[in-house]
Amino acid sequence: MTTMTEKFKILGKYIKDLSSETPDVETYLFVKDKISEYHLDIEINSKALKNKMIEVNTTFKFLDKKNNPKKSHFEIVYATIVRINDEIKERKEMEKIILCDVQIKIYPELEKTFLNLLHNSGYPNIKLDKKLDFESLYNKRFN
Repeated sequence: MTTMTEKFKILGKYIKDLSSETPDVETYLFVKDKISEYHLDIEINSKALKNKMIEVNTTFKFLDKKNNPKKSHFEIVYATIVRINDEIKERKEMEKIILCDVQIKIYPELEKTFLNLLHNSGYPNIKLDKKLDFESLYNKRFN
């Protein structure tokens, strides 16, 4: 199947930072009951490298929004090195590639890695409730 030229190519991806903090047993037991109330926060930022390459950092944080004194913290920073096709000059199109297209491509792997972190941190039954729709997140942000 031939489609229009790929707008970008992923040259590499790696875990830049991975963190799981549960300070003590009491916190662990408390969080075990409350972890279903935790929320996933996502941040995406990017920086230009040379040769039309961009480093895209996607950060997942899984946090307690209720500000309980006992809480765990889970975070992953996932770096993706992307080369943007030369024909793409427009800033808006580049933003869409970074915030949407790249995210859609890396998400399954990122989600699996993040869930492994949570499971290996002692929370084997945790799931991320919703599949993220980066297309609509992007559209909300810019329209």
